[in-house]
Amino acid sequence: MAYRDLVRGWHEGVLAVDKGDWESALKIFSSIEEPSARICFNIGCVHLLTGNLEGAVQAFDQTVTKDNRLAVGFFQRGFVCLQLDKYEEALYDSRMALTLLRYNPFIDYKQLGLRHMLYAWEVLYNIAAAQCRLGQWQEAKVTLENAIIQRPEGRTMSLDLALKRIQEHLFLDPMQIPPGEFFRPRKKEVEQLDSKDFLGKPKVISSVIPNDEYIGFEPLRPQTKGFYKPSVDAVQDCDSGYYRVLGHYYPKDSEEVALKASSLVFVLTKDTDGWATVIHNGQKLCVPTSLLEPVHAPKADKWKIDNGIPLPPDKVPPSRPHLKQKDKQQPGSTEGEGINADDANSQTNFMVPLFPKEASFTVDGAILLKVHCSYTIAVQVSEALSLSDLRSLLKEKFCQDAEHGKLSYRHSSSGELIAVSGEEDLGKMWQQVMDGKLTLWCQGPDSCSDRPVLYQMVAEYKYIAEGPEDLEFNEGDTLDILAEVNEDWLEGRCNGKIGIFPKCFAVRARMDPAQP
Repeated sequence: MAYRDLVRGWHEGVLAVDKGDWESALKIFSSIEEPSARICFNIGCVHLLTGNLEGAVQAFDQTVTKDNRLAVGFFQRGFVCLQLDKYEEALYDSRMALTLLRYNPFIDYKQLGLRHMLYAWEVLYNIAAAQCRLGQWQEAKVTLENAIIQRPEGRTMSLDLALKRIQEHLFLDPMQIPPGEFFRPRKKEVEQLDSKDFLGKPKVISSVIPNDEYIGFEPLRPQTKGFYKPSVDAVQDCDSGYYRVLGHYYPKDSEEVALKASSLVFVLTKDTDGWATVIHNGQKLCVPTSLLEPVHAPKADKWKIDNGIPLPPDKVPPSRPHLKQKDKQQPGSTEGEGINADDANSQTNFMVPLFPKEASFTVDGAILLKVHCSYTIAVQVSEALSLSDLRSLLKEKFCQDAEHGKLSYRHSSSGELIAVSGEEDLGKMWQQVMDGKLTLWCQGPDSCSDRPVLYQMVAEYKYIAEGPEDLEFNEGDTLDILAEVNEDWLEGRCNGKIGIFPKCFAVRARMDPAQP
């Protein structure tokens, strides 16, 4: 039998069990050719529900024959043997189930399709029940005490009562798999029994050409940046192609030029009345055929035809501008651990040794502090350092303005820059030290002064800062351009912050015609 047919019959039998139709379930399970151990187990459980103990024993015999490592099969057959007064066989099956547990506290059969966990204490309980019926009261007591040692949650009291019954030489009622629990086929396998149409019927939901009436599918084709060329199959007209406009075209009842002379258009169709339907700048319009002259298909890198969809910037920003380095490096500077020699090609790194001789503060615990200002330094400091001493150090290592600059650090969890304005803020800053390292930003007092604005731009895309010198903004933000670093990068101001950003992330803001 094919595995697909086996799963189908298995699933139908389980559905009959769920409905309580034992006769149909038994008939379906029994009709499966070469049933597996799990299906034989289901047959035995159905016989138990109908009271046919002999049929159940035969089914569980087949179960353990097909899979001699299925502990739950031995456990269930031992229960049936106790009902048939076959105490020696019941004791053997229960001990086999315990052996197959391999000293594990339980076996979870969920992955095999049976929603039940067979616990070791349950098997020990049935062993004790069989020993009671064989008159082995002392052995039954030891076995049950072993089950109590496992201390299953919520079962301690019932086991204590069972131990009391043994002491009084009273039989124990054996345990079984809860009625109604069967091995079920995997849900994924059942869902794959019937073929499914995942694609469905084809339907055109969008077109790059506005008001396009073409119905069908175009094959996938590579698109060139800034240029769209319809495929041959998309246009059902022999006159379709690229044309040049010979003169200015003014639509009827309009004084504005719709098409300028020498404009390049793509003709979709030509009608017999002397008009042609064309595409220009993503718009469809009608033009007299007398104004059109056929030309060869243009190359994308030459004509840059606009299809009406703005192009996004490159995924990777252009190369970062190289800032001017200090003419003279600090005396005694060396490379430090954790500091790159070329920090993203945008800063100059200096490694300053542990406090200079003229510094007047002491060291309790060394912290590697990386400071970003006009350039970057790395210096070892102590948490005992006061704010005034820290500013004196910044004055010495940078310049006079750094002593009064705005200090800030980035919070480890929220990621926002937090200003350091007093000793309390300084104490919170030391709490952000990780692995003995901390980064500090020093913004000069004149960095936010009223610098002349060259022009304004509007952000087309969100830009996330990649360094402390970058300007971060969201789509739609207005940017005041303060300087042009090079042809790819600009220096701007947004939301009170100043920094550099890639030029391709924003466009020049349009001036209001009403303004002078």
